[in-house]
Amino acid sequence: MPWMERDTVSLRGEFVMLATQPDANIRKLCGGFEISAPTAYKWIRRFAVQGPEGLKDLSRRPGSSPARTPPEKERAVLAVRDEQRAWGGRKIRARLIHPCHEDVPAASTITGILRRNRRLKEGESAKHTAWKRFEHDAPNRLWQMDFKGHFPLREDRCHPLTILDDCSRYSVGLFACADERGLSVQARLTGVFRRYGLPDCMLMDNGSPWGNDSEHRYTPFTVWLLRLGVAVSHGRPYHPQTQGKDERFHRTLQAELLRYERFDDLAHCQRRFDAWREVYNHQRPHEALGMKVPASRYRASDREFPEFLAPIEYAPADRVRKVQDNGWISFQGRPFKVPKAFKGYPVALRATVTDGVLDVLFCHHVIAHIDLRDTTVSP
Repeated sequence: MPWMERDTVSLRGEFVMLATQPDANIRKLCGGFEISAPTAYKWIRRFAVQGPEGLKDLSRRPGSSPARTPPEKERAVLAVRDEQRAWGGRKIRARLIHPCHEDVPAASTITGILRRNRRLKEGESAKHTAWKRFEHDAPNRLWQMDFKGHFPLREDRCHPLTILDDCSRYSVGLFACADERGLSVQARLTGVFRRYGLPDCMLMDNGSPWGNDSEHRYTPFTVWLLRLGVAVSHGRPYHPQTQGKDERFHRTLQAELLRYERFDDLAHCQRRFDAWREVYNHQRPHEALGMKVPASRYRASDREFPEFLAPIEYAPADRVRKVQDNGWISFQGRPFKVPKAFKGYPVALRATVTDGVLDVLFCHHVIAHIDLRDTTVSP
């Protein structure tokens, strides 16, 4: 099957980056990117010999980049700034050093060049102070996901869905959605899982469609994730800093793309999202990564997305009950409440170290507790 028409060269670059990671599963990646093995190895060989230029079609004229082969240093600095209007001296310097490997001006000198040429607003640098945040020690241990605030198009509105790997800051998904419904998110996330594999855990806030305060954070969408073996974590209510990396990603998206452009419709918005995501993952130096790009630290997960789910099974000693439509289960002739999102599913009751208290499990996840000592429980 051929490459998708959308941004073919960037897709080839992303594939090669993932395929050349240690212990990469090239066969699985071929399925995710919808290409044959001979095609995959052709682009891997071309990249090894020619670098990024080798990923372009031979019939096309290669594009030029003044930042890569500048006739003079100041022109190179201004060219990068004109291309990336929100970048400051440190990012521009890292961008120039990477392709050229030659004497590049210091970040402070580049900042002076920007200021002399009226490319820098006074006080702008104060907005970009880096925060020291906790991060997981390997890709795919945790993904952060959220909707950025929606904005108007010429017709309708766009709800940007963002999915970010915690360790590498790699954007595994950036989608222009028409709404924020669970089914819409599930459809996009299924494609992401097929391409990159499953993470161990996903961090989200407490809002819809992945949170429900009245139902103790479980929704049909999060139940689907648990069914796939993906743990679900929620940030503290009214503390967006819990998802600080994704919040920072939102600010970067706003600063580098959204504030400069107007979009006709969702398709136009998605095309610009795809192009910007390529820059963010593969070209934009990230200060929290030592001015490396996110792609340098990311690799695809070795946990494949299951197209067909096996039946739910529990241990022989577990007491299994089916959750009723109203969210109740029955045990020893008494009703007990569990989150309504699990209606229709079997759950297991398992003894704990506390006499009379049982864990309620869905697959391998504890979703509730019941206390047989409490005589006040009633439907």
